Amino acid sequence: MSTTVSAKIPEELKRELEDENVNVSEAIREALEAEVRRRRRERLCERAAELKNDTRDPVDADEIAGLVREDRTEHDR
Repeated sequence: MSTTVSAKIPEELKRELEDENVNVSEAIREALEAEVRRRRRERLCERAAELKNDTRDPVDADEIAGLVREDRTEHDR
């Protein structure tokens, strides 16, 4: 299922997109998906840093990176 979103852009940008034959729907969808992934990674890193600060035993940075990669892989499926 999908939904429609709209955005106002300057007329000049619209002309440039048309001149370059940009598939606007695809470009917007990809940009929004990338933004969601970026924010999830950011939130995961913040949570990992909080966990690291909350634990008595230091957490290995490689372990945190592995957890972030694992989560990213799950969300990209």
